[in-house]
Parts: sequence; C-alpha cells; structure tokens
Amino acid sequence: MGYWEILLLFLIIAFVYSSVGFGGGSSYLAVLAMYSLPYQEIRLTALICNVIVVVGGVYIYIKNKQVDWKKILPITLVSVPMAYLGATLKISQETFFLILGITLIIAAILLWVRTEVKSEDNSAEASKQSILRNSFLGGGIGFLSGLVGIGGGIFLSPLLNLLKWDTPRKIAATSSVFILVNSISGIFGQLSKLSVDMDYFRILSLCLAVLVGGQIGSRMSLKWNPLIIKRMTAVLVLVAGINILIKYW
Repeated sequence: MGYWEILLLFLIIAFVYSSVGFGGGSSYLAVLAMYSLPYQEIRLTALICNVIVVVGGVYIYIKNKQVDWKKILPITLVSVPMAYLGATLKISQETFFLILGITLIIAAILLWVRTEVKSEDNSAEASKQSILRNSFLGGGIGFLSGLVGIGGGIFLSPLLNLLKWDTPRKIAATSSVFILVNSISGIFGQLSKLSVDMDYFRILSLCLAVLVGGQIGSRMSLKWNPLIIKRMTAVLVLVAGINILIKYW
C-alpha cells in the first residue's frame, strides 16, 4: 500500500485524541485532503473513522446517563436525512475541495476560540430551547457533514456552548451522538454511489490504524491539556484548508 505515513499519522491522532475524549475527525479529513486522495475516498474514509472513534464514547455517555434524548432528538431527526442527502449530492472534485477548504478554515476558527462557559450559566439557559431552532441547526450542520465527510461535532459543540444549550458535559455527549448518527447516515449515502477509483485496502488499513490508536489511547490516563489539543488541531486544519483553497481556487 502507498502512503504508509498516513497510517502512522492516523494512529497517532487516534491515540492522542481518544486519550482526552476527542474523536479527531477533522484531523483525519485534513490529512487526507493534504495528500489529494480521490475526494469520494476522502469522504468515506473520514466518516468510517468517525464511527470507529466515537462509538465507544457514546456508549460511555449513555451508560453514565449523560445523554438527554428529549433534547437530542429534534437535532438528530433532521440532521440524519440531511446528512444522507449531502452525501448523495453529486458535485465535482473541484467543488468538493473548495467547500472543504472553506469548511476547514471555519472549523479551525471555532476550534481556536474557547467557547466553553461555566456549567451553571449553561444550566440557566437549558430550559429555554426552541425545537425549531435546534432542528434547523441540526439540519444545516447535518447537510454540510454529509457533503464534506465529517460528523459535524466540530461545528455543533462550539455553537451549542455559545447558545448555552446545556452543561458542557451534556453538550459533549450530544456532539458524540450527533457525530455517530450523521457519520452512519453519510456512509449509507456514500455507499449508494461507490466509485471504482477507491482503494478499499487503504480505507480498511486506515480504519484499523484508528481502531488500534483509539483503543490504546482510551485506556491510558495521559495528562494532555484538552485546550492545547484543540488548538494544535486548529493549526493543522487551518493549514490544510488554506492549502486546499490555494490549489483549487
């Protein structure tokens, strides 16, 4: 297999991010984009890796009763079909990379800006939620998620914090569920129009690298600073976004 170094990068990213409870989906997408792999393969690989990384976290959140289904359902019920629609939408490779470049730059800004606020501040606003607003927010991010090949948590989490949607812990749980269901929906959308140009062995190898790195990282209590990890990701994602725009603008 070519691009063996991507395997190492994916393993390291999964190891570091899983050790602090993150998924690292945006970093996988940024790495794949910088290597200019076929755009359909980039989207499918990133979505599958998202599922592999977040499924364990979702299980833990549900087990610890951090998932508020009454509040999550309005977001996910709209986002899932929109993610599928975005994944099935036919766009050219040039259009995909332009959208991806802009998306990564916006994601980098959201990652860099510290949006978390105190738990009590979020709790005070938690009951003042609009189902229509939540549905619109979930649908918009879901469509973009399917189109680009991300789970959408990179956008949802900071926006929910800014809106004081709930406590930081419940927002993290919501984002994990959101990433999982949208990634699965996007995968089904991708499977409806698979390309013969995809390297399925490479996709499988990268998924195995993420699985190994994620399992090791989640079992180690490392003293990583979550804010530093987020900002390192922001730099990587920003560089990738700018490089993509320069190449395809």
